[in-house]
Amino acid sequence: ECPLCLLPQPPEAFPSLASCSHRSCWACLEQYLCLAVSESRVPVSCPHCPAVLQPSDVHRLLPEPALRDKYEEFLLRRLLVADPGTRWCPAPDCSYAVFAHGCAECPRLTCGREGCGTEFCYHCRQPWHPDGPCAPAPSLATPTTQLAQPEELAHGETLVQAEAEDIKVCPRCSAFIMKINDGSCNRMNCTVCGCLFCWLCLQEISDVHFLSPSGCTFWGKRPWSRTRRILWQLGMVLGAPMVISLAAGVAVPVITIGIPIYMGRKVLAGGPASRRSSLSGCQQCLSVTSSVLLSLFVSPIITALTVGVGVPLVLTYVYGTVVLSLCR
Repeated sequence: ECPLCLLPQPPEAFPSLASCSHRSCWACLEQYLCLAVSESRVPVSCPHCPAVLQPSDVHRLLPEPALRDKYEEFLLRRLLVADPGTRWCPAPDCSYAVFAHGCAECPRLTCGREGCGTEFCYHCRQPWHPDGPCAPAPSLATPTTQLAQPEELAHGETLVQAEAEDIKVCPRCSAFIMKINDGSCNRMNCTVCGCLFCWLCLQEISDVHFLSPSGCTFWGKRPWSRTRRILWQLGMVLGAPMVISLAAGVAVPVITIGIPIYMGRKVLAGGPASRRSSLSGCQQCLSVTSSVLLSLFVSPIITALTVGVGVPLVLTYVYGTVVLSLCR
């Protein structure tokens, strides 16, 4: 049975994948790959796990040559956008890339695609402007960036009606990205170059960005104001001793007593029913008692490690990172 369409299939209908051991039928994999490539979600991962499918498997499963060419183009583009010296031709319908390493002093670039030959600037990536400096990049909030003849979107709205805050550019590859206003988080991942960035500040981030005193929230449409951010940081600095003491006071008895209780209940309820039925009452009691006694010996060690490591880390963050942020 195919885990995607839930239909019974013969064994030969399940192609093997080089990246993982998951199996799905040909029809489901073809449909999945066509949709992923059409939406530029390249490289494509397995529909069941994060493993990336090998290009040989994708070529074997994609039914149309046009989709295979598009897949190769997306792979190449994702590789090139990671190179800081690559510049893309700004001409319409031209996706030619120019390797422009060391061209900052002589910024005039020429597209090498046959029949194009567009000249553009290395710095602003716009058509060549010999008589003036680089123009600032237009903002999506200005009317000049709206379409003169708006196209109708699939849901009936026009592109002009789209809010400027819903469309931003990737900080690494400058690809336009639209975020649907559905309450989703501000942790964005560009499908073109794989850049992980914050939707609010448009900076490349790590996994701890939203825990830092930057004012960016995991959810929400705007960063915190400077006043609110300062008040929150002052509250953390002043209230940290009380909160840490309260948390440690609660964590010590909960961990010390909770682990033995949890282990005793798990041993009492664990194991196959046949095994539990074969044990006598004394054996079950001995098994539960030994697990509780062992947990009573181990739980203080776990409690000490949790408090001994967690408290210094929190104190370092509050009186290090937060205080430095307040002084800026």
